[in-house]
Amino acid sequence: MTDRPTGGEFGDGDPVVRDKRRIDPETGEVREPEQAPAGAGVPDDISSLTGPSAQEALLTEALSERTADLQRLQAEYVNYKRRVDRDREASRELVIGSVLSELLGILDDVGRAREAGELEGAFKAVAESLERVTEKLGLQKFGEPGDAFDPRIHEALLHNYSDEVDGPTATMVMQPGYRHGERILRAARVAVSEPTEQLPETKAENATDENAEESAE
Repeated sequence: MTDRPTGGEFGDGDPVVRDKRRIDPETGEVREPEQAPAGAGVPDDISSLTGPSAQEALLTEALSERTADLQRLQAEYVNYKRRVDRDREASRELVIGSVLSELLGILDDVGRAREAGELEGAFKAVAESLERVTEKLGLQKFGEPGDAFDPRIHEALLHNYSDEVDGPTATMVMQPGYRHGERILRAARVAVSEPTEQLPETKAENATDENAEESAE
């Protein structure tokens, strides 16, 4: 079959011949219709589409955008909730720590009364109830004779040298320390002893002379 020429206004130009017969005249076989390659005729810009295809493409694009917005909003909400929970817990710990710090003086009085044997009767019941409540809130008491001296949790009020220790040691606890979680509410106030071999040279010589004089006498 011969199509009309595609030339100028008056049809000038070479004619275009397209064989649209379904039966091949040479072989007698049925010809398969030519198929357009995948993606042919689908423009990259969906704005050039019209009809149902354009609507479907627009809806798909809008759905993708809304899904991405929803995922981003959900992630922001999760991060916000974690931050709020963390700040709330930190504020709670600070408040509890402040209240417990105000009670340390009372706990010191209870401890002195117990050591003096004066913790009896109703006073004993109230004191023990107070100690249970503070322990329940997370208050921890620390500081025992023989603990290795740690300047982060100990405050040295007295210092001396001794042959009975291998390193800086809290040999006497004058006031216990308290912590709440990882926060030190009050350092333990202690007397610290260090090994005699760590004495300064002049003090060591004086100590040797004094020992020699005592032996001579």
